[in-house]
Amino acid sequence: MNTTIDFKFTRIASIDVFRAITMMFMIFVNDFFTDIDVPHWLEHAKVGEDLLGFSDVIFPAFLFAVGLSIPFALEKRITKGDSFLKIGWHITSRTIALIVMGLFTLNYLFSINYTGISVESGISIPVFGILMVIGFFLIWNLYPKANGWKKHLFVVLQIIGVALLVYIAIVFRDGNGKNIQIHNWEFGVLATIGWTYLSCTLIYLIFRKRLSVMLIILAAFILFRVFAYKLHYHGIIPGNGAYHSFTMAGIIVSLLCGKYGSTDKIKKLFSILILSGISMLLVGIWAHRWWIVSKLDQTIPFILICIGINVLFYAFLYWLTDNKRKEHWFNIIKPAGTATLTCYLLPYLVYSIFMILNFKSPELIIKFPIGLIKSMAFALLIIWITALLGKIHIKLKV
Repeated sequence: MNTTIDFKFTRIASIDVFRAITMMFMIFVNDFFTDIDVPHWLEHAKVGEDLLGFSDVIFPAFLFAVGLSIPFALEKRITKGDSFLKIGWHITSRTIALIVMGLFTLNYLFSINYTGISVESGISIPVFGILMVIGFFLIWNLYPKANGWKKHLFVVLQIIGVALLVYIAIVFRDGNGKNIQIHNWEFGVLATIGWTYLSCTLIYLIFRKRLSVMLIILAAFILFRVFAYKLHYHGIIPGNGAYHSFTMAGIIVSLLCGKYGSTDKIKKLFSILILSGISMLLVGIWAHRWWIVSKLDQTIPFILICIGINVLFYAFLYWLTDNKRKEHWFNIIKPAGTATLTCYLLPYLVYSIFMILNFKSPELIIKFPIGLIKSMAFALLIIWITALLGKIHIKLKV
């Protein structure tokens, strides 16, 4: 059987929709810290707790979305004639950008939640957050193509952005008097995405459209996590194979869509996706006999159940948007799928401004169940701001 996919680059609306929904819910659950009496099943489970909270499903979904995009992004570049060296540089520079942003955002969050910032820094937590986000936008904004003085202006803005990050990195001292914590650079949301993206993208670039190889690698990541968990191994790979499994599963689903997405094969595609998703769920439930379901411990049931959920949900979105052409139903959140990084980082800026203004919502608004409505309204507000910024050419792109 030929397991090499005859993959052709065509736009799949469901990928953007899947990413947009995931980002909307990521902003939604990240705002829970401002609410009171949020039901525990909606929150993240604690370390060692046998629970899959709603919040625990969101990050795996985002990594799955990263995998969905990889074959399309790379095949498009290859079709355009980009050399492997040029593609490799793009992958590397994108990874570095995500790791750098992950390093700063993680220290920002640690300062808020645990250590604070020392007065010796000369900057407060919200000032650190504002300068951090401004630096990100100055460096990695998707500047329009320009020549002459405009081109030079954009370069100057990027240099200013680098200078801002260097400055806050030099002056930063946490509440314990420590500098930026470099040893945490492999952790945090953005850095984890960066490391996972690097590994899985290079794997795809080497083996490209070989579906059988991708399936073997997915199994290897899961098996690696089995042994890592059993041996209490904590290596330098974030997630020890768990996070890579989600992205690799997304790559496999993307290849299946490339192979069976045509009108005459669409029923076979849905059959494969639904059967695969249900199988993952059942195996994950079966594995629960030996392991707890825990995101923070990256257990096997957690990995398999989340892959199953993502495959089934994506199959539904593919049917709804690419098959039934209902993509317009999601136009209100579309910027979250096309300007995802902008959407993710804007709350850091907004929360920092709220801290400076000492803004506090009335208890009536933040208490359950109204607090959940407030958090969803906040997510939609961030998406709306992202759309407005896009209209004036402010959009992060790495």
